[in-house]
Amino acid sequence: MKPLAPFLHIDEPPLPAAPRGIALWQLGFRPFYLLASGFAALSIALWGAQSAGWLPWAYLRGPAWHAHEMLFGFTLAVVVGFLFTAGRNWSGQPTPSGPALMALAALWVAARVLVLTPFGLAAALANLAFVAGSAWGLARALWAGRNRRNYFFVGLLALLGLASLAVHLSQFGWIGLPPWAGLQLGLDLTLFILAVMGGRVIPMFTNNGVPGASAQRHRWVERVALGSVIALTAADLSGLAGWASVSLLVLAALAHAVRLLLWQPWRTWHTPLVWVLHAAYLWIPLHLALRAAAAAGAVPATLATHALTVGAIGGLVIGMMTRTARGHTARPLRADRWDVAAYVLVLSSALLRVGLPLAAPTRYVEAIAGSAALWSLGFALYAWHYGPMLLRPRLDGKPG
Repeated sequence: MKPLAPFLHIDEPPLPAAPRGIALWQLGFRPFYLLASGFAALSIALWGAQSAGWLPWAYLRGPAWHAHEMLFGFTLAVVVGFLFTAGRNWSGQPTPSGPALMALAALWVAARVLVLTPFGLAAALANLAFVAGSAWGLARALWAGRNRRNYFFVGLLALLGLASLAVHLSQFGWIGLPPWAGLQLGLDLTLFILAVMGGRVIPMFTNNGVPGASAQRHRWVERVALGSVIALTAADLSGLAGWASVSLLVLAALAHAVRLLLWQPWRTWHTPLVWVLHAAYLWIPLHLALRAAAAAGAVPATLATHALTVGAIGGLVIGMMTRTARGHTARPLRADRWDVAAYVLVLSSALLRVGLPLAAPTRYVEAIAGSAALWSLGFALYAWHYGPMLLRPRLDGKPG
């Protein structure tokens, strides 16, 4: 056990008593991190209820509901919470808070409920209104602060809203595209957001949090890594297939693998708050490599999808939600035992969901069940541990 000690090293100094009062609506990360983590834990049970026939009136059902809600429900809530919080820092201007933030959270909740009812049009409108309101709230802050560097995030939110709308319109039969087309666009857009933000924060957090680290960013590696994701999105929209698609995916996988190596992940094992981000980012080149293998007919495509959704999205979300919640509630930037447990649960969920079917294809059902249980436990643990922090004011008494 001794060699594992640095990997699981935890330092938990005593904290001052938290100020009294409710601060849930002061900044975007607070309600949306809490809602997203709770929904991540609950959604697996809801999916099981659908499979058991207990929600026969649901507008979206089965895999379509699961994919839409994990992407445009859970993931989008975290993205909005993060962008509202980061956007205030980038621009020096307020992002939605108070009643405006309450209204957006209410729209998000309404959309999650309505997709489980027969009222599909209302569900589509609630989803679209949430994304439109969120994009507007971010745009106002960035425009007022003349923060041109981050205007593109407003466009990405708008595109995610259109991707979600495409799923609904295809479900209604109003457009001639299958639902998976909107879902694939949403996955590509989310991958681009992860790649951009990962490239910004992971090397910075590594150098700031790990003594002696020298994480680097190389201009051409950055261009190829991000450009390959843009090219992949265009390829998916155009229907590119065959060896041209495989070649693009291999190039993208190599670029993101080299990018990660430049950040020197092997130096981070003493610092859980940092290694979780490196471990999660590793799932991006793995996802791209598995997509290439799936395009060549070597593995099922669902393994590539879950390498992105469970591994990269799940891992980066749990890592960033712990770090940003700690930073913006004035707590020490050190992972405690509950954080490490959540990291291990979510990353193990990805390893089981992708790795077990690769190693033993006949154990597919066991892989799904075990992965779902680990995922739910990981995010339930976050909601339980961070719920009080998200509800209470900052320890230093500052707003936010």
